[in-house]
Amino acid sequence: MHRPLILLLPLALAACGGSPSSSPDPAATAPSNAAAAIPDAAPADHRPALEAYHWRLVEATTGTGAGIDALTGGSGDALQLDFSDGGVQVSNVCNNMAGNVALDDDRITVDQVISTLMACADPALTARESAIAERLPGTHRIALTVGPPPRLTLSLDNGDVLTFEGTPTAATRYGGAGETVFLEVAPERIACEHPASDGRCLQVREVRYDDEGIRTPGDADWTPLQEIEGFNFEDGVRSVVRVKRFNVPAPAVDAPAQAYVLDTVVESETAAQ
Repeated sequence: MHRPLILLLPLALAACGGSPSSSPDPAATAPSNAAAAIPDAAPADHRPALEAYHWRLVEATTGTGAGIDALTGGSGDALQLDFSDGGVQVSNVCNNMAGNVALDDDRITVDQVISTLMACADPALTARESAIAERLPGTHRIALTVGPPPRLTLSLDNGDVLTFEGTPTAATRYGGAGETVFLEVAPERIACEHPASDGRCLQVREVRYDDEGIRTPGDADWTPLQEIEGFNFEDGVRSVVRVKRFNVPAPAVDAPAQAYVLDTVVESETAAQ
């Protein structure tokens, strides 16, 4: 009889299909709409803000909260940092100081600071220069707040915290990099009609230098100039200055259409009497 063979066939097919209690393949059951990984936030680029302001020190404390008098003491303008072209310059100390800068998100690295070697008669400035020369080189944590006024905080590895307030640079105020020119400033002022100059203006003329730094002949004519921002005129002293010349956007009535901001004094001498 063939009947028993027919009854065994379903059992054989079930055995070939595998056990119904076997675990499912995790890959086969993973949802197809799983959320993608969230990328890391882009690192902050502090360079534009650093270069847009002059940064003057307003507070310096140790890790215990004590003030660092060597950095904040003394009379005159506060210690100042200026960032440009991948470097930093230190002002309002005895010597000209500068170092290269590298930025990496919330870290700033300043390499060895180089300075001129001019003697300083002011003990407070001498102490200030030594204090910043000890602290500025190295890698520090940096924080910027918008303000106003904007603030820059440097947190040093030794626990010191230096806080600076920013004032806009001339390039920020006038909306451009400006043009570099050299001006000779005569040793005496002249009468002029600029309303903001009290009737006395500088006498200036543009001068040029060749690639080797030698002054070329053919100076421009003397003209009156209301002011050079940052330049302290001394009666009887002839000077040559390097300045940035900016176009003033929408100048006020009777105000000059260009502004001159001191970069550096190239030479100065007492004029012959």
